[in-house]
Amino acid sequence: MKIAMVTTHPIQYQVPWLRLLSAEPGIDLTVFFAMVPDALEQGREFGVAFSWDVPLLDGYRHVVLRNVARRPSLTEFSGCDTPDIIDIIRRGNFDAVIVNGWGTKTVLQALWGCLRNGTPCIFRGEVNGLTPRPWWKRLAHRALLSRYAAILCIGRANRAYCEARGVPAENMFDTPYCVDNSFFSARAEAQRRDPGREAIRRHFGLDPSAPTFLFCGKLVPKKRPQDLIEAVRVLTQNDIVVQALIVGAGPMSQLLTAQAQGLPVRFAGFLNQGDMSRAYAASDALVLPSDAGETWGLVVNEAMACGLAAIVSDRVGCAEDLVDRSTGGIFACGNVAALAGEMQRLAIETTLRETQEAALARVQDYRFDNVVAGCRRALAHVFERARRRR
Repeated sequence: MKIAMVTTHPIQYQVPWLRLLSAEPGIDLTVFFAMVPDALEQGREFGVAFSWDVPLLDGYRHVVLRNVARRPSLTEFSGCDTPDIIDIIRRGNFDAVIVNGWGTKTVLQALWGCLRNGTPCIFRGEVNGLTPRPWWKRLAHRALLSRYAAILCIGRANRAYCEARGVPAENMFDTPYCVDNSFFSARAEAQRRDPGREAIRRHFGLDPSAPTFLFCGKLVPKKRPQDLIEAVRVLTQNDIVVQALIVGAGPMSQLLTAQAQGLPVRFAGFLNQGDMSRAYAASDALVLPSDAGETWGLVVNEAMACGLAAIVSDRVGCAEDLVDRSTGGIFACGNVAALAGEMQRLAIETTLRETQEAALARVQDYRFDNVVAGCRRALAHVFERARRRR
């Protein structure tokens, strides 16, 4: 099976399953990137130039396309403009093309190339129904989804949205959104052994014994990090001992630092993938207060893989899949009192320990071999349908 994958750039959460899919017997995979960003572009939304400290381009065949965008960018629709992909699909004799999302010109160019050439196009994206949309946009999504030969669903909210837009159940295949669980869990466990949780907490300026709630992500409005700070304020004023560690960078940094004055809240700044294990090892539970712009929230997978409980807002895409009262808590987005209540519940040692164990168990099914298995089922489906048509 000669397969192409088309996406914007090498993404640390995609690379492991691309390597596994490439190694599958009977699959000849080529990945096409619209660009490989430099450190400045990679860190644009963080406000910090950086390159990921894990290898992203080895273990699979890849091609970087010619990007004709006037201003190549990962954050704008026209920032990835690669018209050559249309002719590459025409000449490539691919059995199927997998595209990642539809938010950039490149992946829509790939879909157009498939439609012109009669090549099955398989879609994987984060879209869900948690974001209110006008009727015309829902109608446009229905028309777009009907053009794909199969859908690789990342979770329940994603599947429900596609189903509501008219995608038949037989055209949808589960490929759970995931991270490299073993990568994160092994490193966090090593940090807990040496130098140990107390030493790491002191490194971050934290109380070695207080229940610790972690926020990790870009410091941008959609992630609502200010809600965690206000929840800490509420609990502190009620003489409940908790503390927060905020990892990340972005345009809200100065505002949040000012907001946290006088509170047990510490800021670690941006940490790369290899360094995140220290933050996870130092913490008891993750808090992700985001609005519906958080279409999944892979940081929840990371934290659970490290043995942390998770508290998320009801607008976070992964909430229905990964989080309930057994693995953490869900609160109404923007309701600081409800967030503080969930944090207070988890601050009880026995409750926290049971929740952490359940969270670690829950995330084990969200792994890359299940993504590859879903891909194989989707490929078999589109090939069988093509065979019947012949």
